Amino acid sequence: MSDSLRSFMPKQLEEQSKRSGELSKTRALGTELLYATLSILKENSGEMASKQLFEKVAERLTLDDWATTFYENGNLRWHSVLHFFSIQCMKAGFLIKNRGLWLLTPEGESALSLGKHGLINASREAYKKWKIQKGLSTSSEEIAEVDNFEKTELTQDEIEEKATEGIEAFINSKNAYEFQDICAALLRGMGYYTPFVAPRGKDGGVDIVAYRDPLGTISPRIKVQVKHRTSTTAVQEIRQLIGLLGMDGDVGIFISTGGFTPDAKTTARNSHVHVELITMNRLIGLWQDFYPKMTDEDKSLLPLTTVYFLSPKIS
Repeated sequence: MSDSLRSFMPKQLEEQSKRSGELSKTRALGTELLYATLSILKENSGEMASKQLFEKVAERLTLDDWATTFYENGNLRWHSVLHFFSIQCMKAGFLIKNRGLWLLTPEGESALSLGKHGLINASREAYKKWKIQKGLSTSSEEIAEVDNFEKTELTQDEIEEKATEGIEAFINSKNAYEFQDICAALLRGMGYYTPFVAPRGKDGGVDIVAYRDPLGTISPRIKVQVKHRTSTTAVQEIRQLIGLLGMDGDVGIFISTGGFTPDAKTTARNSHVHVELITMNRLIGLWQDFYPKMTDEDKSLLPLTTVYFLSPKIS
């Protein structure tokens, strides 16, 4: 054996040992992050905007210097690790992501009973099965896949989340009446007529009235309550809106940027009349969907632009 080969062998072994250690640390971090994420979602009625979710995860876990390292591309290590392992979780059917909103499925809630290691193992096995079904190789190590994940400037999830955060910040900068106008514009973009949008002052509990036709002769008549605030909407306010739905065919919509308490959601779901709850994330999603159908005047209330980018294939 040549001297150069002898000197190479220890370096190769050292590199393999280092990689093995990195894999072990990455898996350990992913295990903690994934369990904390699904637990927090369960505690918050099964859904949460990614920004608030990541803040809660950071509060719950003690993340060391290694986990909080920034990569050259600007990605935070634990963010990248969580995004990667969340893909496994999605393929397992435990988690759904939709425009910056993370949702826990019933299967995901059940998987929490497996414990931290049981959860990560179940999601990993489901991910492998998904790759086999897609005809993809299962030979690559997780650490290599995480490395590739970290090297990308931004993942599609992160781009959507950052876009949503920017829209949220814009909405939060508006006052209550400007936000009310945005909600009325959304209804018009969806094909409804809005003959009544409450002026400044007392509104009698209804901020917007919408119809399917200009004269309001076609059911349903929609009564909308709008709350522009950071605090969650409690069950009492949902009951107040239900009390205003007196006529046959009346439908209630409650739009709250602060979201809703679990009791509020249950009350709306079990109501004898239809009451639709719209959170900040859902409002943004609807605005994006119906934006092309809006007038230029309504678009100007919350202007958007479309950007197309190459979407990397997640293996």
